[in-house]
Amino acid sequence: DNGKGANNSQEESETATQQLLRQQKIEKKALTSLTQSFFPGPLTLVAKAHPTIPQILMANTGYVACRSPSHVIARALIDAAGVPIAAPSANKFGHVSPTRAEHVMDDLGGEDVWVVDPLLGCLERERKEGNGNNAGVDEVGDNNAVCQVGVESTVAKIEMYRHDATEISGGLLGSVSVLRHGAISSRSIQEALEKAGLAQYFIVSDAVRYTSEEVNNVAPGQTVKHYSPNVPCFMIASERQRDRTLHEQVEQQLTQEERDILSQSVIIDYSQQLSRYKEHSLAYRDLSPEGNASKAASQIFDTLRWSESIRGANRVYVPDLSGIAESANNSDQ
Repeated sequence: DNGKGANNSQEESETATQQLLRQQKIEKKALTSLTQSFFPGPLTLVAKAHPTIPQILMANTGYVACRSPSHVIARALIDAAGVPIAAPSANKFGHVSPTRAEHVMDDLGGEDVWVVDPLLGCLERERKEGNGNNAGVDEVGDNNAVCQVGVESTVAKIEMYRHDATEISGGLLGSVSVLRHGAISSRSIQEALEKAGLAQYFIVSDAVRYTSEEVNNVAPGQTVKHYSPNVPCFMIASERQRDRTLHEQVEQQLTQEERDILSQSVIIDYSQQLSRYKEHSLAYRDLSPEGNASKAASQIFDTLRWSESIRGANRVYVPDLSGIAESANNSDQ
């Protein structure tokens, strides 16, 4: 073949190398665009770890997750450390995530932990002196006392395709997979890539899954039971929620057994969907009576922890919001 076979192999090798370098360049641009758009803030980026990253930080997955928090205390701690900080979440595994310093003490107060929050003692005294069960979570005086977003960060994994798969992927070089829903929407991630001129190289998709506790995951919050309160939590079907034609008949609709159950139950409501049961419940709180999804999301974890503090509560009821959630997803709220 007059050496043509060797030349072809060399050309193929050079093409593969060029493709790899191109992918690395695009990946770096994608990471830069997302960090510039959302850091500091509630986005966790998962990407292939550098060989120098310790295995303990990768859960034996080969990937590492990075985030840049916006809270003033967290940023001051990072600045003081002068290096990236690797640490687990400040709560017991599977329990509701903390949004206040006292939540951390509730979970880990018996352990050898320090809490960096000058307001912690003041807040504990404030609550002991009579804020009561119905005190709203917005009523704390200092904005820095509570996480402003109130829910988990969005976790997005950037993964580049292998060279042999690129040719059949319509020009795509990689994917951005949302592994955990949070404060940053998939559409916002897509828009950030479009702004950077990278949208044609990536497909943004939902890859949320739930596994057993024995499975190693590249992102937190993916086990079947996670972010769970210590009180059993149940969902009330949509047909038993607010209905003007039935609201006046609630006394006739509820059996004595149901009333007894409600008298020992906490109701966490949204947009007054379960308001008909309020007077029968042990305690009631509406995350947002007017149906503001952002406000409700910022309070959900704090309110779940509040439900655990209600003496005599045997269960928690929440409304089935699947219809509302579908509408929100369509508008990407």
